[in-house]
Amino acid sequence: MNNNDLKKIAEELIETTNTAGRISIDLYRKGLKKIIKPDNSPVTNGDLEVNKLLTEKIKILTPNIPIISEETVNLKKENKLSTFWLIDPIDGTREYMAGKDEYTINASLVLNNIPIIGLLGAPKKNRLFYAYGKNNSYMIEGKKIIHLDCKKKSEKGKVLAVSGSSKPGNLILDVFKKYKVNSFTPMHSSYKFCVIATGEFDFYAAKERAYEWDYAAGHAVAEGAGAIITTLENKEFKYGKSDYKNLSLIIRRNKILDA
Repeated sequence: MNNNDLKKIAEELIETTNTAGRISIDLYRKGLKKIIKPDNSPVTNGDLEVNKLLTEKIKILTPNIPIISEETVNLKKENKLSTFWLIDPIDGTREYMAGKDEYTINASLVLNNIPIIGLLGAPKKNRLFYAYGKNNSYMIEGKKIIHLDCKKKSEKGKVLAVSGSSKPGNLILDVFKKYKVNSFTPMHSSYKFCVIATGEFDFYAAKERAYEWDYAAGHAVAEGAGAIITTLENKEFKYGKSDYKNLSLIIRRNKILDA
């Protein structure tokens, strides 16, 4: 696929992602139906409807590329794919069920183990993010299309981090200290990747957690905007692992975090 192909696929998915966001809000207002999955995590009819919508559109756009979704994946089957789609129809289901605004809708095309296309909707924040490679990361906010470049928007001279927890463990606190983080804000879902791409925050770190579909779309958006993404050991963060489990993660807005 060339860059024009990637651009066309990403842009074709914008309206689908927006529609999925509207459906998620409408279903919440009507009252969600919830079941508990075998791994003890919740899934709602909102997750399933969004998954159906994204999957159907992606099958039309790229009929020969496999789709791996959180809601349909068979984790007992070893993954051997290097090019495939990853879908997390609603990342942050618990936040979604609670009526909060940080949940996201995620789809990413992984090519040769690297997430290149990313679509990430944050419907209750009226933001949609999409990317299709280096220097091609964008945010649609209302009717504005904004090119993202990780340019710092917070106070210069300070390093602001996002954290998946209000009480990070010692490992992450040590990483914060290493990178001279001044403060951190708890944040759920893949929205964390996006606020680094916008330059609103500078840093995120996580130990091994979650699955590839939780990260891929946000990864494409942040990296497309210029963010530096590695493991805690400063190794390349790749996708297509046999069990889909994520490695540890660091996202840096720039090499120089406070400027």
